[in-house]
Amino acid sequence: MNALPQAAIPGDLPLVLASGSPRRSQLLKAAGYSFTVDPAGADAECGMCSRETAPELVARYAFRKAQDVLSRHQSALILAADTVASVGGQILGKPHDDRHAAEMLRTLSGRKHDVYTGVCLWRSSDSKCVVDVVRTELVMEQLSDAMIADYLKTMLWEGKAGAFGYQDGNDWIRIVDNGSESNVVGLPMERLKELLETFDEIAETIDTVGPDAPTSNQ
Repeated sequence: MNALPQAAIPGDLPLVLASGSPRRSQLLKAAGYSFTVDPAGADAECGMCSRETAPELVARYAFRKAQDVLSRHQSALILAADTVASVGGQILGKPHDDRHAAEMLRTLSGRKHDVYTGVCLWRSSDSKCVVDVVRTELVMEQLSDAMIADYLKTMLWEGKAGAFGYQDGNDWIRIVDNGSESNVVGLPMERLKELLETFDEIAETIDTVGPDAPTSNQ
């Protein structure tokens, strides 16, 4: 992965990552950010609305994750994210087990698909918030049953949207049109830099009692 961009945190506030994902932490560390980790509760990722699109889902989940930890930090910038894969209108989250992972890989095999990551930045001191969604298109080569079985044995599919990790070095998956590699891993670092740099211009004030998220800037 190429050198990752970094931006200053608005107001020089502490940055809090509302995610227990080791991959998101690795990306932030690689870019040089200082931050603490305070994962959102599991219930922040529950429930899917009928007719909800993949971009709408990741935006809502990212917002709910940030909202879940907001009250624990009086003066900080909360960063939350959520990532899913989508193919033919079907949303693929994290597999439940190896059978589910195999089913996902067969669905993606030989097809182009999208990875969407919703990003939410929420400043607790004044409840300024911005939500954005980044899309990256990928193509997976045709996978044989043997290739799928071999990959499942590595256990690298665990906890990964679509049951694969681009960062795992698989030569059967590639990004189309120079899309964001970090977005596929779980946090679009290029877009995060832009959101941090323009935060005070684009963020909206959110009623912390209300349930509604701001409109995504996608």
